[in-house]
Amino acid sequence: MKVSADQPFQIVYSLFEHEYLGYLFESFVVKVNDKGNLTYMHQNISSKNAQEFDKGLDERDYELIKQMDQMQQKAVFNHFQKKKMKPNEFFLKVFDKKTGDKLLQEEIDRYLERRRSKILSLIHGKMLFEMGKDGEPTWKQITISEEKASVLFHFRRNEENTHYFPTIKLKDEKVHFYQNDSYLLCKDPAWMVVDDTLFTFEQEVNGKKLKPFFNKKFILIPKNVEETYYKKFVAPLIASFDVYAKGFEIKSESHEPKPVLTFSELASAGQTTGSLFGDTNNTNGNGSADMSKILFELSFKYGTYSYKADKLKNVSVSVERHEDDYVFHRIRRNSVQEKNFIETLSNTGLQLKSSRSTLNKTNALSWLNDNLDTLREQGFIINQQDSGEKKYFVGPTKIDLEIMESIDWFDIKAVIQFGDYQIPFTTIRKHMLNKTREFKLPNGEYAVIPDRWATEYGDLFAFANEDDDKLKLNKIHVSLVKDLKDSNNARVEMTRKLEKLMDFDEIEDAPFPDKFNGTLRPYQQAGYNWLEFLNEYGFGGCLADDMGLGKTVQTLSLLQAEKEKDNGSTSLLVMPTSLIYNWEMEAGKFTPDLKILNYTGTNRNKDHEQFAQYDLVITSYGITRIDTEILNQFYFNYIILDESQAIKNPDSIISKAVRALKSRRKLILTGTPIENSTMDLWSQMSFVNPGLLGTSKFFKQEYQIPIEKKKDEAKTRRLNALIKPFILRREKTQVAKDLPEKVENIHFSDLSESQRAYYDREKENYRGKILDLIETEGIQKSQMMLLQGLTRLRQIANHPAMVEENYDGDSGKFEDVCHMISKALGKDHKILIFSQFVKHLKIVEKYLKDENITYSYLDGSVKDRQAEVEKFQNDDKVRVFLISLKAGGVGLNLTEADYVFLLDPWWNPAIEAQAVDRAHRIGQKNTVFTYKFIARDTVEEKILKLQESKLKLAKNLITIEESFVKSLSKEDITKLFD
Repeated sequence: MKVSADQPFQIVYSLFEHEYLGYLFESFVVKVNDKGNLTYMHQNISSKNAQEFDKGLDERDYELIKQMDQMQQKAVFNHFQKKKMKPNEFFLKVFDKKTGDKLLQEEIDRYLERRRSKILSLIHGKMLFEMGKDGEPTWKQITISEEKASVLFHFRRNEENTHYFPTIKLKDEKVHFYQNDSYLLCKDPAWMVVDDTLFTFEQEVNGKKLKPFFNKKFILIPKNVEETYYKKFVAPLIASFDVYAKGFEIKSESHEPKPVLTFSELASAGQTTGSLFGDTNNTNGNGSADMSKILFELSFKYGTYSYKADKLKNVSVSVERHEDDYVFHRIRRNSVQEKNFIETLSNTGLQLKSSRSTLNKTNALSWLNDNLDTLREQGFIINQQDSGEKKYFVGPTKIDLEIMESIDWFDIKAVIQFGDYQIPFTTIRKHMLNKTREFKLPNGEYAVIPDRWATEYGDLFAFANEDDDKLKLNKIHVSLVKDLKDSNNARVEMTRKLEKLMDFDEIEDAPFPDKFNGTLRPYQQAGYNWLEFLNEYGFGGCLADDMGLGKTVQTLSLLQAEKEKDNGSTSLLVMPTSLIYNWEMEAGKFTPDLKILNYTGTNRNKDHEQFAQYDLVITSYGITRIDTEILNQFYFNYIILDESQAIKNPDSIISKAVRALKSRRKLILTGTPIENSTMDLWSQMSFVNPGLLGTSKFFKQEYQIPIEKKKDEAKTRRLNALIKPFILRREKTQVAKDLPEKVENIHFSDLSESQRAYYDREKENYRGKILDLIETEGIQKSQMMLLQGLTRLRQIANHPAMVEENYDGDSGKFEDVCHMISKALGKDHKILIFSQFVKHLKIVEKYLKDENITYSYLDGSVKDRQAEVEKFQNDDKVRVFLISLKAGGVGLNLTEADYVFLLDPWWNPAIEAQAVDRAHRIGQKNTVFTYKFIARDTVEEKILKLQESKLKLAKNLITIEESFVKSLSKEDITKLFD
């Protein structure tokens, strides 16, 4: 019968007993007659249709309906079913008396109990009924008591047994519930229905304690089990409820709590770790403190009684037996004070779980020694278990350091004390390096080196050297000394000049080379000053500026200064083959005074004595690997590695090759000092400053694993401090004020071997055809053939796969483009990638898909241009936009991009400029860096030169390839195909 929401109605809740699920509730709306009485017209409602009756419901009604929905048979079935079956089959199987699933039954019961408890906490003031057997929801109304009941547990002990039963009172009246159709509606906490009245208890009681007495007047406890029963059942009951006892005594007592912190050793085991010197020996007869555990346990002492701090209770009960008599000592506990004691431990760094805390030995005893005075002031009693077997030193520890700058190193004076005993620095250092932090004091106690010493002095112990009973530290560890000084862990005497290395902005201007052809921007001048400072102190360095900030020009200024200071010193510059031409061009532009030897090619002169005739020898990593034995016969002034991530793997052949070379100073250049792992950093920094980061084994154990696997921030800070003086890194956002709004770069790429062979073959073929045609038909009638040939050669220069689908070789430019994409994305840049060839974009698109790089795409076939633009502009995950030059060169606003890659040169530079201006326009907040990729010794490089010589044409905005071709003379065409 449907009830109209427009007519008077009442929400009611009806209770019924399910065959398997126990007591359930349902919600109904019942029509109300003119006299305000409930009628027989009713309708079941659920969360799905409750909104129809919103005017008669409040927030509690909606929550009640929701909870009741979740209790229905179908809801339970859907929540717990594991296999496809019908609800009736599920319940018959799960609740079968012989073969049923007991564990699942218990889980279902817990599920329903949680919802019963929630419903009963909200039901006050609502209309509750028992449902009739015919499904009538308002069969019998249940009164919901506003008052709560009390319970008193009775125990009567005699010579043979103990009788146990409860009495319940509601409104000062005894509640009779024995065998009179009363029932327990919810167990935890208990809710009962007696004489059609629903009530719960002032002090929450579990219904399991009451359930037996619905059908029993009392429970009898036999004499032979009474002691166990008294301790496990009666004592907790006395602690929580009112109890009337006859035959045994209950004493209530009150004492002030005393916190007792007990510590004991759990285990001890060896451990193999790397040391600074690659040692694996880790034992000295004292065991490894790192693998041992100390267990702390907190308890509270009340008079002669002690209770663990795992559960905070208002009352605890201890059972005492004297022959045949029992006394229950009811101890009232001070839970507020106990919480304060626990909070004291927490504030000092000891977090308890179930009254316990387990720390490795070094952490534990460090914590204890650091906080001993505070704990004792707060009233803590500190106990050590099993102290007769192995007693640990608990007391003050101190390390007193003095560090003084000498000519080439730092001198160290150290006094270390454990209580009254002074321990040599060398002894502590040996234990620290071998990870054996525990040692025996003269009085027989075992001391453990404080854990904080590993944090505060760990690098000092690792990097200090013992020389003739004196302690020294290499000056490359200047940051370590500065850190000890700033943290007040050492008294330091160091020159202000050396201290300035920690902040390169404070380094004074160095004399600038007279014959440097150009002017450095302010941040580049600062970089030059930094390089000269390292030079003066004999340090190596890593110039790690972001792409496009001028690492090349800063390095060239240093080399020019070296020439002017000591004409005759020769430096070696190693780089990827693809960058050699770039360096030659930049050196010719800025430092034309430098004598440069290009030590590459199959016909190179392999006489190392020739190097002395030059200021700079330029070579590739490949040649260095092949000619290591030749190169290491010469002592260079500087060895400089560009794109030094090439030696990120310390075990690679090229890493070993460059380490075999000899020089006065070393310098590395890279925009990505770390590509995959912190070990990349170790390999490169150990090349420029050997010993700075210890052995690779030591570095892995002390830094790589803690930083990469354990996310150890303290280790990260320590590593940063060590390398900070020797790495200079500026990102373009940091120096934007020193930069023009747009920085243009040309990136020259070498063709791969297979690509070069393909290109030369096609060039010769078209050269003959075109020049013959010009001779016979003239330039005007040769333009189509010329355009066809130039287009094919330009495509091959990009990637031969653009003209031959089955080409299985590689492409030098494509590899460079992929590398540059990876580098830019690694620094969270957004990139526009333009090409006039859709086929070229498709090749790059495949790479992006293979690398799972999200991108936008636009060529002439894309219909919804704006959707692609908005995706790139608004989605931080979309960081690459592939754009056809013709489709996207104009009309787009892409100010989220700060890098623009031009994959192939356009005939008209003005068109390229328009493409760049998609990002470089009003609204752009960052400096825009453009990279034009040119395949060296191809028609692309020649087009670049023609662009410069025909700048007038560019200014006239030539817009089509044919116009450019028409402007070419026979001499121009001949140069293109030379």
